[in-house]
Amino acid sequence: MFSGLVRDIGEVISFSKEILSIKSTLKASLGDSIAVNGACLTVIKVFDGGFSVLLSGATSSLIAVENLKGKVHLEPALKLSDGLHGHIVQGHIDFSGTLDSITKHNGDTVFKIGINKAALPLIYHKGSITVDGISLTVGDVKDAYFTLVLIPHTMENTLFHTYSQGRRVNIETDMIARSVYNVIKGMESKKDSKLSKDDWLIKDMLTLGY
Repeated sequence: MFSGLVRDIGEVISFSKEILSIKSTLKASLGDSIAVNGACLTVIKVFDGGFSVLLSGATSSLIAVENLKGKVHLEPALKLSDGLHGHIVQGHIDFSGTLDSITKHNGDTVFKIGINKAALPLIYHKGSITVDGISLTVGDVKDAYFTLVLIPHTMENTLFHTYSQGRRVNIETDMIARSVYNVIKGMESKKDSKLSKDDWLIKDMLTLGY
């Protein structure tokens, strides 16, 4: 688990045959989970000044692999004693989005991110979302995009200030929203006549509780 707060800006040394080597100040150990641009990856090698992680074919097919060069966002897995300053993040990328526009508004920076319409039920106004490993709050949600409003501190302390229009970004939707959506969707796939009293009770608890 992660919280969506970057702890280091690493620098990619090499990326070949699914092995990504990164220069970093993080003190990694073999087997550690580290989020790289939001994707949870396992440390398979540690060396002086950095570490290497392995990308599976499934992970590579979901993330913006073209951005695994230069500098990247890094976050080590949370310890039970750590504070949860962002939101609960699994490091499981759902899909990639595209930066449609970047504009300024009252000193803040507004990112408009285009997405597949199928993802819209999982993204909602003022909900949590992770973009390239950063925990952020959703602004507007429209037909095929959503917006983010980034304060100067976030821009200055992440790589977002280097981003430009057309860049792909890794997106992980809120874990709780995703879980509730899938449970309710599964229940609704049954015919109403076959839903038991317990099914309806669970559905109501999930809907009202969340």
